[in-house]
Amino acid sequence: MKNILFLALALFLVACGAAPEGEKVEAQDAVETTEPAAAAATLAVNTAASTINWIGAKFTGDQHTGTINVSKGELAVEGGQLVGGSFVIDMTSIKNTDLPEDKQGDLVGHLSDSDFFEVNNFPEATFEIAEVAVVEGNPEQTHTITGNLTMKDITKSITIPAMVSMDESGLSAKTPQFVIDRTEWGVVYASTTAGALKDKAIKDEIALQINLSAK
Repeated sequence: MKNILFLALALFLVACGAAPEGEKVEAQDAVETTEPAAAAATLAVNTAASTINWIGAKFTGDQHTGTINVSKGELAVEGGQLVGGSFVIDMTSIKNTDLPEDKQGDLVGHLSDSDFFEVNNFPEATFEIAEVAVVEGNPEQTHTITGNLTMKDITKSITIPAMVSMDESGLSAKTPQFVIDRTEWGVVYASTTAGALKDKAIKDEIALQINLSAK
């Protein structure tokens, strides 16, 4: 009897499907941003060395992974510390990394159309830094970064964990994997909040992991 109950529980968990892993980052109203002080140095984002990784999942347990390119950006540094800046995300560069190459086109095409990110009308997303705070005593993050994320002409502020370092080669800012709710930016296709049944629904949560390099 115990074995049957354990098997039923395991099947239930697989059927429900876990949301992508990572710290849940709540979207808030947009916050005010200010220009960095005149003493701050401006570093150009190295787009060839910068990228965003993503994970999306269904309630059935299926998930897909991929990348999005950073097309340009500038980061402001003062006294060896990141103090501001912004970067642009090229939404037309969405790629899938888990499917065979001959099957990636359908998924990328769907993510790019009006059901999801509507890249013909909204080819860019942006992130503008409003505040950078030092975090002490955490080996997995050195800072929190608060900024405005704009997608599909909707701007929300988020606060994300980050590992920020600077040396003679430039500045590196990397986040651990974190999770946002796509519906906050008007991406509601196959969402349970829009009435989709769970066996056909896609999780509202999208996991992101950002790697930025600037010099």
